[in-house]
Amino acid sequence: MISRLLSLALGYCFGLFQTAYIIGKIKGIDLRKEGSGNLGSTNVLRVLGKKAGIICLIGDIMKTILACLVAHTIFVGGPLYQGSSLLYMIYAGFGAVLGHDYPFYLHFKGGKGIAAMAGLIIILDGRIAIVLTIIFFAIVIRTRYVSLGSITVMALFLVMWIIFNQLGLVGLSSDLRLESYLMVAVAVSLSFIQHRANIGRLINGTENKIGSKKK
Repeated sequence: MISRLLSLALGYCFGLFQTAYIIGKIKGIDLRKEGSGNLGSTNVLRVLGKKAGIICLIGDIMKTILACLVAHTIFVGGPLYQGSSLLYMIYAGFGAVLGHDYPFYLHFKGGKGIAAMAGLIIILDGRIAIVLTIIFFAIVIRTRYVSLGSITVMALFLVMWIIFNQLGLVGLSSDLRLESYLMVAVAVSLSFIQHRANIGRLINGTENKIGSKKK
């Protein structure tokens, strides 16, 4: 349990690297006061353009991947190692999402965690990542709703993670699967919580589309 909590804390520290905030400051802008006020790649894209948006996206993905790799390096095979490297990655990845969403030094106002979650998905299973990436872009291209694509792939990630594990397609022992399901479910639930306003606007038909001005 100690190693799991340490992985979570390690991930949180990595998540504190707020790519959007840093990019905004370089440009002389506080993105918390611009656009949607969200410190995520979508808001960076809308306010600062495609190049800045892509840099932010890559930065947010990579900080989760690095958190997972560091947790793997520190704990796997060490004196605190119990379980599976994949499980430590899940804890570290979720910690990175928490750090991204709730950075203490920015009064706990960060992003919505989708790019950070993407980093976790990529490092856990490339096959799932490829399928979800295709689905995400298909939804966004068709509807122009980034939020719809985001919450859809998050829900599908949980479903696919359970299916892949139950079919033995992921190297996670059967006694640790339930714990991994619960952790992924919590992470996915957080994504929905962070998108609750977007979900309300989608239902009401007032959600902002890519290319449109914020209402």
